[in-house]
Amino acid sequence: MHSTKIALLSICSNSFIVLLKLAVGIITGSVAIISEAIHSLLDLVASVIAFFSVKISNRPPDKEHPYGHGKFENISGTVETLLIFIAGIWIIVESVEKLIHPSPIKLPFVGVIVMLLGAFINWRVGKKVQKVGDETHSVAMQSNALHLLTDVYSSLGVAASLILVSLTGWVVLDALIGIGIAVYIMKESIELGKKSFTPLLDTGLSSDEIIQIEQVLLNFKSQFIEYHDLRTRRSGAEEHIDFHLVLPSSMSIEEAHLLCDKIEDEIKKVLINPQILIHVEPENEMIRNVR
Repeated sequence: MHSTKIALLSICSNSFIVLLKLAVGIITGSVAIISEAIHSLLDLVASVIAFFSVKISNRPPDKEHPYGHGKFENISGTVETLLIFIAGIWIIVESVEKLIHPSPIKLPFVGVIVMLLGAFINWRVGKKVQKVGDETHSVAMQSNALHLLTDVYSSLGVAASLILVSLTGWVVLDALIGIGIAVYIMKESIELGKKSFTPLLDTGLSSDEIIQIEQVLLNFKSQFIEYHDLRTRRSGAEEHIDFHLVLPSSMSIEEAHLLCDKIEDEIKKVLINPQILIHVEPENEMIRNVR
């Protein structure tokens, strides 16, 4: 499924879940359900951000953005993780208020049913978004998937708390589990924030990805003298790679071009969406540099 279509699917599912949780949260008076409604509202905002960032990042390079629009996804992912963290703080504040001024929960089993329904919908949609995000290396989609899947765990936690409250009468459990949910999603937001933000600083690709690139070059080692100045960075779903390739002085321009094409084709087989620039140098240039 195309990334923009799956992003649109998450918008529709989140809209339905937000309205459902808000209504049931108000009816039952559960701070955990209302917190979940706010969490889902932020999920909806994140889905909207992901939808537009994926559309923008898929645009081809233009005069103002000659390297493409990939970093819009990294900005989107960073904003989404900040929203998750803010949601965690809000839930903690509301839960503490509930601990100080506890109030009974009405119709807890209605809340349980809604939480389980929301968890099921978000799990199905979240797994689809996660699959597309992993396949395309889309940071925005991966961030959106995290929103949806953390909502699954938090919804299940709220459902468990409502069951315990109805069986034991301990209203404070509602607030305590709300705090636990908040700590969990804040921890997840920090981890994803690192992943989203570091490409904005032009951090290189992972060690595994660089090893894959070097292995491709190793397979062609009999056809060139050496390579050096290998540089990598990520921009949204794209991997940018450039390096210098030293070739025998006897090699024609046509042969050098053909070799570079073969190397690029092999790199494209091991990475998702690489953008490759190879700077060719003749053998005698290397000798002059050494002198």
